[in-house]
Amino acid sequence: MNRRLLTIAAAVAATLVVWLAAVPILGVELAARTGGGTIEVGPGAVVIATVVAGLAGWALLALLERLTPRARVIWTAIAAAVLVLSMLGPLGGIGAASQLTLALMHLAAGAVIIAGLRGQKA
Repeated sequence: MNRRLLTIAAAVAATLVVWLAAVPILGVELAARTGGGTIEVGPGAVVIATVVAGLAGWALLALLERLTPRARVIWTAIAAAVLVLSMLGPLGGIGAASQLTLALMHLAAGAVIIAGLRGQKA
């Protein structure tokens, strides 16, 4: 199996571990504000969001690898900036426990994706 695909799978596993620890085990009601209301953040949403982020990161890295010999350095800077900006998302969580859980999921996904994709050649 492709090592980059395994990285995305590992990121999904990491975010699901955070979700499992927070929601069923600790009883966190994981919900976030949307445009007009709130949504409950379930495991399906966690998987989809992590896969989309991982595939987007992979696609950008693959493009940069075709364009420049400094692809990994450039990609890492962009990925780190995206992770920092993504930390605004958890502020939409309903309550401190939701915000903390969402932040931990963002950090888990970002750490695995950045470390995993950066460390691999195409």
